[in-house]
Amino acid sequence: MLARFEACPDSSHPEDVLLSVKSDQNNLFYSDVQIRGYYPTYMDKVFADKDITIEMDPEDAKILKEGTVDFMSFSYYMSGVVGRTPSDESTGENIMGSQPNPHLEASEWGWPIDPVGLRTTLHKLYDRYQIPLFIVENGLGAEDVVEEDGSIHDQYRINYLREHIKQMEIAIEEGVDLMGYTPWGCIDLISAPTSEMSKRYGFIYVDQDDEGSGTLNRSKKDSFYWYKKLYDCFAI
Repeated sequence: MLARFEACPDSSHPEDVLLSVKSDQNNLFYSDVQIRGYYPTYMDKVFADKDITIEMDPEDAKILKEGTVDFMSFSYYMSGVVGRTPSDESTGENIMGSQPNPHLEASEWGWPIDPVGLRTTLHKLYDRYQIPLFIVENGLGAEDVVEEDGSIHDQYRINYLREHIKQMEIAIEEGVDLMGYTPWGCIDLISAPTSEMSKRYGFIYVDQDDEGSGTLNRSKKDSFYWYKKLYDCFAI
């Protein structure tokens, strides 16, 4: 699985555009090897600058070429902005540490919300590799509030998922071979980047706080019923 980050140039300045290309290469290095079956030439200088030598036996190139994958799975949560001069407002809270995009809203944790960026990613990856794609992670981390009656109204999560799924549908209509989609995640769990339980992704709420206290009781959020209805529409 590739952790996919769509890199947008900060401006139309040629150096910003080039930086976005370089950022893309850094992100796609592993999938280039696993799908194309060889080390890309753009990494030669990177290895040389870092004094890294790839030692390969005579048969290794043949093994790489014959051992490619049949489809590509990847996660997508957000896009990022790269440029020559880091902004004072760089969103250090997000996993990319990217600059803020004035055209996008962001989550409570500073992750830009960019459904169209997912469609851009789908086109880029399919154009590059021409094999089926599978989105295996996509979702919104947010702090949920449990109402007095136990209900959890996470319309923000529903909105996030709906808009991203719409862009998937358009990408398929435009010719992308998208074989599947699984959101992150079905149930609340500790968020890996921040080690917080309060940053929740699930359709099912788990009663536990950041210190590990709680009953561990589970309850369905509004997004659970919305996604179940969506799933039922496509179930065969």
